[in-house]
Order: sequence, then C-alpha cells, then structure tokens
Amino acid sequence: MTGDGIRWHGQDTTTDDLERIALGAGLSLSQTAWTRIGGSHERLSRYQDEQRLIYGVTTGYGPLADTLVGGDHSEALQRNLVAHLSAGVGDPLSPQQTRATMAARVSALGLGASGIAPAALDQLLTCLNAGALPVVPAMGTVGASGDLTPLAHIAGALMGKGWIRHGDREAEPAATVLQRLELAPLEPGGKDALALVNGTSAMTGIAALNDRLADRALRWSTLITVAHAQALRGRREAWHSTFGKLRPHPGQQKLHQWLGILDDAPPDAMTDEARVATDALQQLSAPIQDPYSLRCAPQLLGAVADQIDWHTQIVTTELNSVTDNPILPDTLDQALHGGNFYGQHVALASDALANAVITLAVHAERRIARLANPRLNQELPAFLTGSETGLHSGFMGAQVTASALLAEMRTQATPASIQSIPTNGDNQDVVTMGTIGARRTHHLLALLYRILAIDALMAVQALELRAEPHLRSEATVQMMAWVRTRSPALTSDRPLSEDIETTADAMRCPWTMPSHLGFSHYAD
Repeated sequence: MTGDGIRWHGQDTTTDDLERIALGAGLSLSQTAWTRIGGSHERLSRYQDEQRLIYGVTTGYGPLADTLVGGDHSEALQRNLVAHLSAGVGDPLSPQQTRATMAARVSALGLGASGIAPAALDQLLTCLNAGALPVVPAMGTVGASGDLTPLAHIAGALMGKGWIRHGDREAEPAATVLQRLELAPLEPGGKDALALVNGTSAMTGIAALNDRLADRALRWSTLITVAHAQALRGRREAWHSTFGKLRPHPGQQKLHQWLGILDDAPPDAMTDEARVATDALQQLSAPIQDPYSLRCAPQLLGAVADQIDWHTQIVTTELNSVTDNPILPDTLDQALHGGNFYGQHVALASDALANAVITLAVHAERRIARLANPRLNQELPAFLTGSETGLHSGFMGAQVTASALLAEMRTQATPASIQSIPTNGDNQDVVTMGTIGARRTHHLLALLYRILAIDALMAVQALELRAEPHLRSEATVQMMAWVRTRSPALTSDRPLSEDIETTADAMRCPWTMPSHLGFSHYAD
C-alpha cells in the first residue's frame, strides 16, 4: 500500500483490497507487474508476426472461430468485439460494483499472461483512479466466457463509446470525459479488447464486496445475539468452549471464542449446575435450557462462518488468477486455448453465501420475534414499548417489516448456478450464471442489513428497559452507545423507516464499526 492507495505486485490481492478500492482508494501496479505485462504483450506481438493461429486475434469469435482473420483486420476485429457485446440492459451496476469490477480486471491482467498492451491496461487503471466510471448495465451476462457484456461496456467507455460517470457528475458521453481527462480514446489492437472483456471480473468484483459485507454481518449478528442473551437473562452454558473442542468445526470454535469475548464471560462462569433431591417432583420457574436461537448460536453462526471462510478462499483465488482465453504463459512459447474464463467457482460460492446470508436473516427474525412477544421476552413490555403499552405499539410495525424482508429474501433463494441455458450458437452449451448469483447475493445482503438494523434497535431498547447494567458487557455497552448516536430511544410511537435505513447503512460501512467488531479484536 502507498499512502491512501494500494499497490499490487501480483497474486497478493485480497477481498479487503477490493472493498477499499470500491470505496474510493487508489490502485497502482508495481514495476514487477508492469514488466510481466510488457513481456506478455511482446510474446503476443511476436506470435502475430509469426502468423500463428490464435483465437480472437487471428480468428473470429465464439462459433465464428472457424473464420481466419488476417493482421490487416486486427484493429477492426477488436473494435467489433466490444461493439457486438455491448448489449447489456437494465439498471447500471452501482459505482462500488463498477470500481470493484474494474479493479478485479486490473488484478487479472496484471499477472502478465493475457497479452494486453500496457497502454490499454493503463487506460483502465487511469479511469479507475480518476473516478471515471463507465455506466455498466447489470444484466446481460451468463458468466460463461467470463463477463463479456458488462466488461464490454467498460472497454467501450475506454474507447470513447457509451457513457461514463465522472466523480459526482451525471452520466456523460464517454468521449467527453476522456477529453476532460486528456486521454485519447483507446484503439485496441492485438488482443487488447479480448483481454479486457474475456474474464470473470464482474462476478468476482461483486463477490469480493459480498465477502466483506457478509463477514461484517456475521460479526454484527454475533454481537446482537450477545445483547439478546443479556436482555433475556439467557443461560450461556451452551456457549462454553468445550462444545467446540468436542465438535471442532473451525467456524463453531471461532464463534465460541467470539461469544465469550463479547459477553465478557470467563469459561468457568458459564456453567450453572444444581442438585436435585431424590424425591423431587416440582415445576421449575423456567426451563434449564434456552431456545435454539440462543442455545445453538455457536453452531448456527459457526456454520455461517465456515461458509464465509470458504467464499473468501474461492474469491481470493479468483482475484489472483488469469481468467481469459487464450493465455500466454511465460513458461511456454505458445498461446494456450482453454476455459479459465468459466465462472463456476464463483457461481457456486455465491450461491452458498446466499444461503448463509438467508440463514443469518432467519436467526435475526427469530430474535426479533422473541423480544417482541411478552410471553417469551422475560417480562419485558410487549413490542418493547417505552411507555403506555396499548396506546403506543413500540416495535410492532418494525417487526412486521422484518418478517416481510425475510419473506422477500426467501422468494429469491433459488440458486443461480443451476440455471444453465445453452447460448452462443451452442458454443456456450453449459454456462454458470455466476454474475447473476453474485448480484443476487448482494441484494440479499442489503435486505439482511435492514433486518439486523431492526434487531439492533430492539436489542438496545430491551437492554435499556431491563435497566440492569450488571448484565451488560463492555461490548454491548459500546453497541448501545453506537446505536443511540443514530436512533434515539423509542419512548413513544414514531416513524422508524429512517432509523432503520440509517442504522443499516452505518452497519454496512467498515469505518463505523464499534471497536469490538474490528478485524483486530478477534484472534481469527
């Protein structure tokens, strides 16, 4: 990293890096990376001089690869590729998703096996760092030969075609923005256009953002679960680390540790053993075990943690991979034709993460329901009304919203990765739908954060109504203060829409997290 920016050397890109760049950090490549890029372009130029048969350079595309295209038509071939692929539709990707896509493409091309001209890659990098973001329609890719359609809209903008949003301005013709930046429109030759469009960078960039959002959602869910246990006088024996030692899934072991830290509970304080007289036959005031939403928190949240870790592994590997075709490795004196553009890894990982995200939402909705129900919330007022229950309805409406959000998430639970539809003249006879999967997961995360916001507002209200400070840990006290800077206590009925949205937006942001949820707090 250099200053406020990030410098990549190759095979060192993380999902944290992608998120930082998506949120505005600059990006540069090391001299080592530029040397690799230059070397691959020199290899391609030599192969062209030798009139070698190379897909997309001396042939047509897709099922039209049986057409030989001589060097006199090289530039037209590359221009036409971008033109015919620029057929995306629908609302554009968000600025953050566009930046993540551009950065993911830089990472793949920076590995130096794609043959792109250094000037072409520099055009992409310059626009990214200048905040000149192509308008990229979100729909139109099947994730098979990578993300051809969205990446074509990015490549087209570098060529002065299409539209660009520059800074805070509205979308303008791309040529106008390039002129403002004193950049000549890119004139792709060789393999430039094919290298820019033929890869998994849209699905991978969006998946990298999902990865960090899911990790934060898990941390928030863990902290809110602790707040619920404190407000409901839960029995934390079930959180004892011995359970994780005897069932050693890494995620479950992690969650036993997290819950213990956030609850400020030493392991020997988690047990509550009692004696039973031989002739005893009496009704206890409460069961000796809590409902599953509290008792099974290490197992439920731990399984989610394992899914997120797997997703991180897949996406990190993809970020540090060459994902186009053909490739020009420096270990062989030839162009290799294959399928590294095929997005199945990211597609399956995105669908698995979507299931984990919905699981977090189910858990949060059940926590909300328990706090709202006077038969289950340990003598707290119904719907956590601050005063005059019945005249005021407290969080009744917010609970209904949480139920509706969960229902909406469940309607979007169908996996994308199984939706293969043959296309491209049956050349692409199996496709991954990886970008649809990543976009779907991104939308599910937006809904989850709203449920978590409602959950946090209610958990804090419950702790305040309980008025037993000795039940609170340092982490939940910090959480209460964090929430109250964004939403005052609900002492009488008022509209909560803005409170929910403001809190959800703040929860999504890595820079506003309470220190107890920071990446350095846990021994991950």
